Amino acid sequence: MLARVLHRDAMMLVIDKPFGLPVHKGPQNSNKDVPLDRYFAALRFGLPRPPELAHRLDKDTSGCLILGRHRQALTQLGDLFKAGKIAKTYWAVVEGAPEADEGRIDLALARLDPDRGWWMKPDPAGLPSTTLWRVMGRSADRALSWLELEPLTGRTHQLRVHCQAMGWPILGDPIYGSGPRQGGPGLHLHARSVTIPLNPKKPPVTVEAPPPAHMLARLDACGRAG
Repeated sequence: MLARVLHRDAMMLVIDKPFGLPVHKGPQNSNKDVPLDRYFAALRFGLPRPPELAHRLDKDTSGCLILGRHRQALTQLGDLFKAGKIAKTYWAVVEGAPEADEGRIDLALARLDPDRGWWMKPDPAGLPSTTLWRVMGRSADRALSWLELEPLTGRTHQLRVHCQAMGWPILGDPIYGSGPRQGGPGLHLHARSVTIPLNPKKPPVTVEAPPPAHMLARLDACGRAG
């Protein structure tokens, strides 16, 4: 856990969440999955209590995860998230090639089944949901594209549903794409960076997380350098 700390100050930590690990125990997680929050005691750095989650990432999404170090910090971070003041940028490798180089997706989302699970669907009667996207690169055969995604709202599975609805699902997505439930390339979605205006008297804190190992080959195929 210590090696995954990307940023630390008196209020918060930003850690590099690994792919394939749930952030907390939930009904959809296997008993074999040890949730990430079980390890937070190693991140106290002298405080009497371990940090707590300020937000969530899906089990198979890697990258920047923000933790509040105490109750005041969690309240402040929660207020920033609710006000939409924390900017989040994701990298994704998607199947196919968008015709344009950038765009905006405005597509309301609702639960697929209100009585069961967290799967989502486009629904005009759902909650407003907006994502900005930009093509960072394309594979030579245009079978894959590397996108930068910026969610302006924070709906469950928003990026995954929006990409699927546009006709270019995220590679390895077992729910909204063609990824198998077992095996396969793994979900190619990474929380690349966060920008947090925690102190009004100081510049916002921006943190980046390196892409996970399972995404490197496809990112390189789409033109990533270094």
